[in-house]
Amino acid sequence: MTSGSNVIDINRRRKEVEKGAKPGKVSAIRAQSLRIEPLSIALGAEVLGLNLAGAPLGESELAGIRSAFLTHHLLCFRGEPLKPGDFSRVANYFGEPQLQLYRKQRVEGVPEVSILESTYKSAEDKPDDLTLVRLSGWHTDDSYFATPAKATMLQVLSQPSSGGETRFCNTRQAYEDLDDDMKQRLQQLRAVHSYDTRRAPGRAPERSEVEKAETPDVTHPLVRTHEDTGYKAIYFNPNRTDRVVGMERKDSDELLDWLYAHMTQPKYRYDHAWQPGDILLWDNRCLVHSVNTDFPVGEKRVHQRILLKGTRPV
Repeated sequence: MTSGSNVIDINRRRKEVEKGAKPGKVSAIRAQSLRIEPLSIALGAEVLGLNLAGAPLGESELAGIRSAFLTHHLLCFRGEPLKPGDFSRVANYFGEPQLQLYRKQRVEGVPEVSILESTYKSAEDKPDDLTLVRLSGWHTDDSYFATPAKATMLQVLSQPSSGGETRFCNTRQAYEDLDDDMKQRLQQLRAVHSYDTRRAPGRAPERSEVEKAETPDVTHPLVRTHEDTGYKAIYFNPNRTDRVVGMERKDSDELLDWLYAHMTQPKYRYDHAWQPGDILLWDNRCLVHSVNTDFPVGEKRVHQRILLKGTRPV
């Protein structure tokens, strides 16, 4: 348990968020039975004392949770797997769900929910070089759209006995740790985000003709400003960012390779080992994520996912 000296009220926490409080600085937040406890120094917090499958959340609870989300960038809710309709209802507490690209993954009757399965169904499905598995590459969801999703909500439905963790890195902190000259340089640059890029070891899934038409190349700033907090973060998606605008390919690759090594350092990272029913809600504006794809063949790994509408990066 956390000592009483480390417990603060929701109003005080809101003020700390506005001043730029970072993950790991506070041990717990309490509002009645609600507690927010950090999962790591780098990012992430667990929400305790809350039943998402129960009665609708009150405004005081929602205010505390939303404040914690902006502070910690990722929240974990424990519980039982939700039906797709209930999963969508919960997502609406945090934003407006949007339809996801792949039609074949959408749930009938609740199309904003997609089912994602990454099971190795046979030994041939699991390559010796796991970097060839697309999920193993660091990425932020939806950056190949002009208006990417601001947040992702993901719930585990089936989890293998080992491996399968989802890993996250904090690109806000990675930006803040840059020297002033590098910050100034990056703020002047834009990058091309493509549905696929030769820079990524693993290939993206095939698209239908309709899906291809919806995903032309787009450009985004290499540093984006978070519209809810005003703080800046590196906005680089190694699975989708193809090149820096106005640079020769060699120079662009050198810069992006340097950024990749910088922002994926262990000090910026949290690895989430899934427990049955876990829901993660994370901020695509200041996190990248990847999957530990070394898990047993034949053991199911299935999640349901919702993406929440965002704004165009600036």
